[in-house]
Amino acid sequence: MTAREFRKLALSFPETSAAMHQGHPDFRVAGRIFATLGYPTAGWAMVKLTPEQQELFVRAQPLAFAPVKGGWGLRGATQVRLRVAKKGAVREALGMASRNRAPKGLPADPR
Repeated sequence: MTAREFRKLALSFPETSAAMHQGHPDFRVAGRIFATLGYPTAGWAMVKLTPEQQELFVRAQPLAFAPVKGGWGLRGATQVRLRVAKKGAVREALGMASRNRAPKGLPADPR
């Protein structure tokens, strides 16, 4: 998975826009951040999962997914190591993160 592929996947979800936050590209649904690219450094991304969702991804693919350090990680913020992450898993994580942050009634992901 490349940063370009991550960006393309993130932008494929309903009502998603790209912006910047703390010097990193981020992806928002209805103005709410659900993913960030280049965090903590190049080659990484972050998705906002629930703690339960995070646990599933970390358990299934510990080389690709890890909790963000500190309080954000305890609340589900999850790092993605792009070079080892599988596209299908990243698509699934992005979809969950987008739905977690989307307002009620937003059209579902068409895939």
